Amino acid sequence: MNSRRTKSVFAAVSALAVLALGATACASGDQASTGSGAQNASAANPGGGEKIKVVASTDVWGSVVTAVGGDKVEVTSIIHDPSADPHSYETTASDAVAAKNAKLTLSNGGGYDDFFSKLADQAAGAQKLVAVDIAATGNENEHVWYSLPGVEKVADQVAAKLGEIQPASKDAFTANATAFKGKTQELLKKVSGLGASNAKVVATEPVAHYLLDSAKVTDATPPAFAEAVEAEQDVPAAALNEVKQLITGKQVKALINNAQTTTPVTQQVVGDAKGAGIAVVDVTETLPQGVTDYIAWMTKEVDALAGALK
Repeated sequence: MNSRRTKSVFAAVSALAVLALGATACASGDQASTGSGAQNASAANPGGGEKIKVVASTDVWGSVVTAVGGDKVEVTSIIHDPSADPHSYETTASDAVAAKNAKLTLSNGGGYDDFFSKLADQAAGAQKLVAVDIAATGNENEHVWYSLPGVEKVADQVAAKLGEIQPASKDAFTANATAFKGKTQELLKKVSGLGASNAKVVATEPVAHYLLDSAKVTDATPPAFAEAVEAEQDVPAAALNEVKQLITGKQVKALINNAQTTTPVTQQVVGDAKGAGIAVVDVTETLPQGVTDYIAWMTKEVDALAGALK
């Protein structure tokens, strides 16, 4: 799927200027803790020794690296604010510093986080992973963190790369990835078959496409509606009317709403759903406020979907 935004995502500075600013930020200890900007997800290694510095484009992928790397990694997630938009994010000096020092980078790819490509270029000699390429879903939808099998593949690749960087900890990384995949398998069992009763939903955006696919739930959203919302274009009247009829006629069990993209149209259909007594399931593109664990987040998402489809 093409990126829904086309505006520039890079700061209007030269690479030399970014590195110069990065050096200044490093000297001053500049590190964003709220809003946009890099977020460091690890402190000193309690077991001693140097941690492997990893930079992820979003906190979703950062949380996967943390699950696999444990206390042997220091993970910086560039996007860690639920209100930040990876499609239009502009990198900062502290982002450049984090990338320059990274031994491993992990991005989403698929046009979702194009800002990260220049940062990854600054990570000279670092191992570089792209989730969309690893997940190999065979679908153009870039929201692959909702593909549990795809995330398992990413976890395996993270373990392999971390093992190459720190061979002495290879077995620990493999064991962590295995434990992580055990939890995703439990989620897959939980979500599998939720749509056995031929349940249908509509969605403001196809963010949770892979989760719905695993649940065998039919997404009845008119393509013209989803494409217009993603591209930030006016929704065709016929497509909007079709969605409203599906909701008010109670032909769907739930509305899957991307809580991070709010427009007058999405607000309207959410209001229609609530008015019709149709369940509204909010999904997000980054970890919700206060959540740092991928499994805990996905468990809540799966439980919400299961509750809506009862």
